[in-house]
Amino acid sequence: MILNDRYQLEQTLGTGGMALVYKAKDLMLERSVAVKVLREDLSTDMSFRERFRQEARAAANLSHPNIVTVHDFGLDQGHLFIVMEYVPGTDLKTRIREKSRFSVQETLELMIQACQGVGYAHRAGLVHCDIKPHNMLVSPDGRLKVTDFGIARALASISPEERSEVVWGSPHYFSPEQAAGLPPSPASDVYSLGVILYEMLTGQLPFNAGDAEELARMHREVQPIPPRAINPAIPSQLDEIILKVLSKEPSARYRTADQLGHLLLGLYESDPSLKKSSFLLHEGGRAAPVISPIGVAVPSAQPSTAFLPDDEEGYYAAPEEEDEKSRKIDWGTWLLGLLAFASLFGLIPFWLYVYMNLRP
Repeated sequence: MILNDRYQLEQTLGTGGMALVYKAKDLMLERSVAVKVLREDLSTDMSFRERFRQEARAAANLSHPNIVTVHDFGLDQGHLFIVMEYVPGTDLKTRIREKSRFSVQETLELMIQACQGVGYAHRAGLVHCDIKPHNMLVSPDGRLKVTDFGIARALASISPEERSEVVWGSPHYFSPEQAAGLPPSPASDVYSLGVILYEMLTGQLPFNAGDAEELARMHREVQPIPPRAINPAIPSQLDEIILKVLSKEPSARYRTADQLGHLLLGLYESDPSLKKSSFLLHEGGRAAPVISPIGVAVPSAQPSTAFLPDDEEGYYAAPEEEDEKSRKIDWGTWLLGLLAFASLFGLIPFWLYVYMNLRP
């Protein structure tokens, strides 16, 4: 089957309540892509169709090593579709099911990358709305990419009474405000990232129930068991970070994924038992390293400005880099200072000479 006279659908990669995912070949550019074809009832809703178009266009402007790139979107044969880069590997939820509990090191290496991608979107003014491990793809070399920005945001426009659990996704990762039917914010994405952190480190979700309504109530009212009580190997600082991220009030959490990612990165680098390499942020198009599964820094394919707090600009330099900068002498400033000094003190004898000769 050829979609839109361009994308040849080759095999089904996955199915869900809202879409079918195919591996396809872009016949024009001769490359593999992933194509999500949305459900027919969503495709025939004119208001949703327009919202989908707007959100897909916004998602296509996101260019980051930890975000799945959107190449194209459209409508063909009565179905909305979105074309994205093809990422070999599997989703994080599948890896969680297979592995159950992750080590602290592997958890940090993957979740730092997740925060890197989601934080970039937050700085671009986009909230994902449906952060969950199903929407995180992990390649064989350990690169994590967040997907479904456009689709999740478009689905957020559907009124709560029209949503079904199948379409809207798993309520296990919803923030309390989303569970209450309120609009999501960057802090909502941060809460969902905290649920994933909790699940990876403990092997279980912070809240579990037989139906969506009970889950929503637990997200709003029940305090989670501290993850360190389940897995003593979790550092106390990381335990505190997760509990803060899972706060019921958005204002009590970190405001953006950048802030959470920066804390996780600091924890990763400060623990000698975990530190294998470091992420460094660069300006001017230089690559920011990404941690591989074995802890080796691999330069990213695209420049990154991840982990910058909301009120800061520039980049975090390594201590050696800062020391080197502090040792440099600004000769231009010194030269200007000498010229000013010479000019000032050179004029004093001149004015004394004029005063003495012109005095009656």
